[in-house]
Amino acid sequence: MRNKETNAQSRVLVASPDIAYASLLARQITIDGHIVERCHDAKGVLRIGTRRKLDVLLLDLDLADEADVDLVSFIHRQNPDTQLVLLFDVTKIERAIEGIRKGAFFYLPKSSQPADVAYVVSKAIRSLTTHAAVQGFEQTQFEELLGATPAMRRVIELTRKVAPTDSTVLLLGESGTGKELLAHTVHRLSTRREMPFIAINCAALPETLLESEMFGHVKGAFTGAESDKRGLFEEADGGTIFLDEIGDMALLTQAKLLRVLQDGEIRPVGASTSRRVDVRVIAATNRDLTEAVAVKSFREDLYFRLNVIQIRIPPLRERMEALPHLVNYFLARFSAKYGKPARELAAECQAVLRNYEYPGNVRELESIIAHAVILSDDEVIRAHDLPDYVHAQRRPLLALPYHGADDLPNLEEMEKRLIRTALDKLRGNQSEAAKQLGISRSTLWRKIKQYGLTT
Repeated sequence: MRNKETNAQSRVLVASPDIAYASLLARQITIDGHIVERCHDAKGVLRIGTRRKLDVLLLDLDLADEADVDLVSFIHRQNPDTQLVLLFDVTKIERAIEGIRKGAFFYLPKSSQPADVAYVVSKAIRSLTTHAAVQGFEQTQFEELLGATPAMRRVIELTRKVAPTDSTVLLLGESGTGKELLAHTVHRLSTRREMPFIAINCAALPETLLESEMFGHVKGAFTGAESDKRGLFEEADGGTIFLDEIGDMALLTQAKLLRVLQDGEIRPVGASTSRRVDVRVIAATNRDLTEAVAVKSFREDLYFRLNVIQIRIPPLRERMEALPHLVNYFLARFSAKYGKPARELAAECQAVLRNYEYPGNVRELESIIAHAVILSDDEVIRAHDLPDYVHAQRRPLLALPYHGADDLPNLEEMEKRLIRTALDKLRGNQSEAAKQLGISRSTLWRKIKQYGLTT
């Protein structure tokens, strides 16, 4: 079954010296709603491929022999966003493999049925759509909600690679770091994005209700089951299901989830037969599952099934350089939501936020900024607009030597002095100094190098 997005009109060039076969391919690809052109010589490929935007070039490698240039490399270099699908003679498969090395998307023998070729073309177009979605998303929500720090770039890269696959994903991180946002992102960037995304909090329901919610039940299965009920796995068929706090799932329910992952089948509570479902599973937890496996509160076989791709989201305190970006994002969002004029934070307000530990991570920061915006009276948010508990948890400030107005340093010199004082007081312990200063270890390292400080 083809993804809905392949029905969008994309441009495809069918290039083959076999006019009859090219006509069959063009007709089949046109059925999917794409705009298809044909050409039958290398000159036509060069002319069309360099003057028009193509989504897919279906290229018979026999035409490459006619060209004065390496046609595959040339097209890939001139139009890197064009997906190349190669048609080859079965006696010359080495040339097709070489084409893949040069950047082609896929290769097929020229004996392939038109429907099979059209299917590969649709897959190539889907991959382009996913790539575009990834590029756009990296520049917007990911950076706004998670923070574009070195640690988060690794998270983004893993997400980009795993999203187009159907691999199970295990998300690790403290509460409030953005695990559900990341699960939504994986779904959005997958080929399942037009299908349902359903989240289940495994810690919010008792064992009996969780099993019924996940897998459904039949009439009479238990007291109160007055009719059949579809479970959330059936509701998510074709899409993605997000199992949050999976480390709190009971062992009996874990066994039933394992069967779903192994066999792709669910059995509603009270039913005598199973039903097939096609669901991608993303799980998340703030617990140490390896420890849970060791004490036998979590099944080892289920852990290995879930832990195909593991992505750890660092806590906010480990990516504090993202704080200004996150604050600005939430400030703009809540100012618009509540119709408030708040536009910026006063210096003393910024200092308080930098000195807070954020045990609740990004979710807590979101709540703090919402509180401040609601209480603010003008365009500038002041320290007294922040919740009281934020003021109460302040890191000890490091005193700087100061001898009057003539000795007042500029901001750069003050920063240099502050870092020097912190390192001296903490005997060169950079990790503790970074914590005291409210910045990440990597930021401190860059500042030490910038100011030529020694430790």
